[in-house]
Amino acid sequence: MTKEDCITLLQSKRASLLSQGVERYPQRSDFTNEEVVAVKAHLGPWPRALEAAGIKPPKEKNKR
Repeated sequence: MTKEDCITLLQSKRASLLSQGVERYPQRSDFTNEEVVAVKAHLGPWPRALEAAGIKPPKEKNKR
């Protein structure tokens, strides 16, 4: 699985959730263990992976 595959996987799950009327980000439990490992290997921790896929807004660098 490539980085692009991981991004597509996350975006597809988000679209699927929204089409079902579910207003939440994709969670690890929505995927198989193998998919989660691949996503985290290519995109980092789950919140950063969601940011990389354009699903979640980027974390603010300065919260002060």
